[in-house]
Amino acid sequence: MTGVPASAAGGSGAKPVRGGKLGTAAVNQASLWNIANILTMVRLLLVPGFVLLLFHNGGYDPAWRSFAWAAFAIAMITDLFDGHLARTYNLVTDFGKIADPIADKAIMGAALVSLSILGDLPWWITGVIIARELGITLMRFWVIRHAVIPASRGGKLKTLAQGTAVGMYVLALTGPLATLRFWVMMVAVVLTVVTGLDYVRQAVVLRRKGLAAERAAAAERAAEATEEALRAAAGTTVGAGAGAASGAVAGSAAGATDARGGVTDVRGAGADVRGTAEARDAAEAER
Repeated sequence: MTGVPASAAGGSGAKPVRGGKLGTAAVNQASLWNIANILTMVRLLLVPGFVLLLFHNGGYDPAWRSFAWAAFAIAMITDLFDGHLARTYNLVTDFGKIADPIADKAIMGAALVSLSILGDLPWWITGVIIARELGITLMRFWVIRHAVIPASRGGKLKTLAQGTAVGMYVLALTGPLATLRFWVMMVAVVLTVVTGLDYVRQAVVLRRKGLAAERAAAAERAAEATEEALRAAAGTTVGAGAGAASGAVAGSAAGATDARGGVTDVRGAGADVRGTAEARDAAEAER
């Protein structure tokens, strides 16, 4: 349970490139049946097998509990290997993203609940660890729209402590080893709580930053929209002013034309008057 889906994984039909990593095209062609996904499926199948082995013959047979420990150890080891393969070869599939964290939590949860049912592990320890794992999973979904909470070094140490402590409880230990496993489990519980609180802090900070970024982006978009509206309004006002000026100029030209016509009319009227007077004088001279 590393915090980042280990076999968020799917493979490609292509052979890995020497040096370790496949290109983007290979990732896009990832196949469901790649080694990382197969290891994840093996881990899922080991969960019911582990429970059957642990409860076989009443649940207190040292030999069968050793077999159960072997199944648990294989499941934990496959978690390390599928994560390494997925990171090295970029074997990413939607199945791996979903199945890997489910397999991690299933094997650990099954072990904790089974040990509590057998009376080997206090229920409060089981409750604390399972509540933390479920809470962090929900927390990741809460902030996934804004950011991804990265796996921390403390989280990896917590996983190692949990696996070691649960493995020691699965074995039928007695004497000093039985005492030691209790303290190892206490260390695992402390790491579980501390890293859980740290994840909560990270989630709150990331969500606040994400919301602040969204508000800033919305304000920027609103400012741009307002600026565009002002530019459009300014363009409309300039166009209307230009139209009014053109109308005034046309009106002035029309007025000037009318004035010129009036002067022409006056001149014509004067010419008519002079013509009438000359005709009258000519008639009188003939008489």
